[in-house]
Amino acid sequence: MIFKRRDPKPTLRALAEFLWPRGGWARAFHYVKHRMRRLPDSPERIARGIWAGIFTSFTPFFGLHFIIAALIARMMRGNMLAALMGTFFGNPLTYLPIGLSALATGHWVLGTQVDANEHRSFGEKFIDAGRDLQDNFVALFSGAPQDWSHLAVFFDEVFYPYLIGGILPGIISATVAYYLSVPVLRA
Repeated sequence: MIFKRRDPKPTLRALAEFLWPRGGWARAFHYVKHRMRRLPDSPERIARGIWAGIFTSFTPFFGLHFIIAALIARMMRGNMLAALMGTFFGNPLTYLPIGLSALATGHWVLGTQVDANEHRSFGEKFIDAGRDLQDNFVALFSGAPQDWSHLAVFFDEVFYPYLIGGILPGIISATVAYYLSVPVLRA
């Protein structure tokens, strides 16, 4: 019996392929472009779906992007499959610039500023908000006092500015993608 030797570093290989696909990003782009062209709908409806998906990538509703994109596409009479594919505009390479632009725009629109002297990072605010959710869920069953202060800080300083600030860059990016995709889909 012949045994195959296991790859000693499967996680590193998977991580490398996640960041850089085997065929490269150009091949992945051409595959998505090819799939978009084969959708059974008019170029305008497909482009409206793309618009909905890209716009949704600028919202802070992680985990709900597919649902929100499908709802927006339905309201706009766009192609829902194109909307779902458009949400992949938000990916590990683009979430940092999307988040930073949305937060900066949100704080600018709201006229708020993050205190530069505060040493707590956004990551710590995420962790504290998650801990509040966990502790308050347990408090429902244990009778312990509930404290929502960290979640309120997260909402005021991260979530709400991200939500408001994602609208303008989301509309701009989605509109650019719409006008670029219509001629490509017609070709």
